[in-house]
Amino acid sequence: MQKKQFLLLVVCCIGFVTISVAQHKRYAIKNGIGIMGGITQFDIATDNFTTKSGSGFAGGMIATVDLPQKWYTVSYGLQFSQNAFEVTGRQSLTSFNTEQIEYQLMVAQLAFMLHAKVLSDNLTIDIGPQLQYNSELELDDDSQKNYIIDGYNALLAEDLSKISQFNVNGVLGASLGIGSFKLRAIYSYGFTNILNKLNDQNLTTTPASKKFKGNQNMLTFAVMITF
Repeated sequence: MQKKQFLLLVVCCIGFVTISVAQHKRYAIKNGIGIMGGITQFDIATDNFTTKSGSGFAGGMIATVDLPQKWYTVSYGLQFSQNAFEVTGRQSLTSFNTEQIEYQLMVAQLAFMLHAKVLSDNLTIDIGPQLQYNSELELDDDSQKNYIIDGYNALLAEDLSKISQFNVNGVLGASLGIGSFKLRAIYSYGFTNILNKLNDQNLTTTPASKKFKGNQNMLTFAVMITF
């Protein structure tokens, strides 16, 4: 059910990624649309448990508005991705050996970006805000759902699933290429606490007493083709 809702949101967001910029009377405006695909590296920076970044894949659509006389280009678009990361846990409280518990996370991100021209359109610095909707965390291996998160007495792996699903990020990156072909590297940092919803779950967190707090970190390396 959760995946169906996520896919429905992605379809709706794609419907809004359209070109609707009017032509200026004095300047030649170049509108375009592009598709992109690549790989991701995702992690959650938190003091509540030990995490390890994981890789995934991303794809999306981008609409661009270029004023040749200006020092910048603007764009807006949708990126969706399948990500993974790991949390350290134990099979039981009496176990001395730790294991890595892998989680999967689907993400849809809607961004408005300013692209500062360093070498005309061939090299730009990209920056802007990003709105995000993500799924809950899903265990890659359901047999680990009763594993205990390292550092806790009774916090189970399945207890971490209900994270916050609406988040706001800041994006910084660069694009390099010639003509319609570009390589893009983007770093997204979560300004909001992606673990905040866990604080409302009445989870057993002994011996720790601090609230859950985490900020996502996501690197995307992509190939982009514009039309």
